[in-house]
Amino acid sequence: MNVFFRELRAYRKSTLIWAGSLSAIVLVFIGMYPAFSHDVEGLYKVLENFPEAIRALVNISAQTFLSVLGFYGYLLNFAVLAAAIQAMNLGVGVISKEGAGKTADFLLSKPITRTRVVSAKLGAALVAILFTNVVFIAVSYLAVIVVTNESFSVETLLLMASTMLLVQLIFLALGALFSVIIPKIKSVIAVSLPTVFAFYIIGAIGDVLQNVEVRWVSPFRYYDPMYIITNQSLETKYLLVEVVFVVVALVATYVIFVKKDIRAAV
Repeated sequence: MNVFFRELRAYRKSTLIWAGSLSAIVLVFIGMYPAFSHDVEGLYKVLENFPEAIRALVNISAQTFLSVLGFYGYLLNFAVLAAAIQAMNLGVGVISKEGAGKTADFLLSKPITRTRVVSAKLGAALVAILFTNVVFIAVSYLAVIVVTNESFSVETLLLMASTMLLVQLIFLALGALFSVIIPKIKSVIAVSLPTVFAFYIIGAIGDVLQNVEVRWVSPFRYYDPMYIITNQSLETKYLLVEVVFVVVALVATYVIFVKKDIRAAV
């Protein structure tokens, strides 16, 4: 039994749907850019009249919103939120579904170690996420060059788009950890949606209150598009925090699953 390819087949349809949906977000939002950029001065005045709290809540900067990269950074907030749900669904479901479907004992009765089972399942989930990101980045690049003639840094665009993958890795690892510590997960959505939206709301509240410390709590605020546009780099301290968290979460997932008592299906 090849667990890796079995998981790839199982998530093939949903991965295509997620890739298509995230690409649609890019196409719809970027398609609006010519209309917004047509009257730059008027739109700038409108944005300046927005209360500071509202601009912080939706993460709009009047100085950068009217450039194609700034506009892309704005839509990226929504795409990353959706992508985080995909990653969390994969992380929670890829292991817990065996328990919910009462097939875990059958799977583990095969000549394969638990460590290899987890590796194969997480590997398949990672491939699904990577495929989604390749499609998303390709569509992003094509959409931007189609809607505007203004010059922009391709490297910056690609760096901004790559933050979606970085956030997804956090929620994939978190979801995998949840899948082995929560006793019975009957619904993946019931776990993933509240978790993702809770982190997003925490980040949004932190922006409104201008509390910089909240950024450490919400992965959605680790990689600020405006910072990337200005500095053409990621903030190293948040990247290091992510690496530590992902490693710790994955190690804990392996250790707990290997020692976990798997009940036979009845």
